[in-house]
Amino acid sequence: MINGKHSSRLLEEAVSAFAELPGIGRKTAMRLVMYLLKQDVDRVNAFGNAIIRLRNEIRFCEKCHNISDEQYCSICSDPSRDVSQVCVVEQVKDIIAIENTHQYHGLYHVLGGVISPMEGTGPSDLRIDSLEKRVAAGDIKEVILALSATMEGDTTAFYIFKKLMPYAVSVTIIARGVAIGNELEYTDELTLGRSIVNRVPFQVNLTAR
Repeated sequence: MINGKHSSRLLEEAVSAFAELPGIGRKTAMRLVMYLLKQDVDRVNAFGNAIIRLRNEIRFCEKCHNISDEQYCSICSDPSRDVSQVCVVEQVKDIIAIENTHQYHGLYHVLGGVISPMEGTGPSDLRIDSLEKRVAAGDIKEVILALSATMEGDTTAFYIFKKLMPYAVSVTIIARGVAIGNELEYTDELTLGRSIVNRVPFQVNLTAR
């Protein structure tokens, strides 16, 4: 090592790159890099190409904003899904969590976050307008709000509820089996599944506070 860094500039660059990933420290980054160095060149090239293609070629569904390889994601393109239901989530990772419960068979809508004045995120920064357009089209009968049980999540849910009031659509919210302050991705599948099945009208959720 020279000046606290590795003798190989390429090794140092690779370790630094891995260390930038969430939850990866330099020691873990070093282990990952050393593992890759032990692999066949073709395998490492395939790994690198998969990351490059992910970043350069990934698309977002033009309907629900889920990650997709095509114009519309596999969920929106699935004829067996219930098109009268739309589950509103904050991020793509929430779709994965809900799909793992096998309790929901409708469509989704990814907001891209929640209203958070502290972080400078307002309604215009989210995909609420596109949700309203989908509801205005008339095919959606129920909008399920599956947002985190936080103050920001509740604020966003109330804002969406007010925006959708003029339309003939039922607005429901997942049951509070999800603990206050929890994000969906950290909720176990059984609890999350029951929360979706036992969802309640949003008005009931307001009066229960």
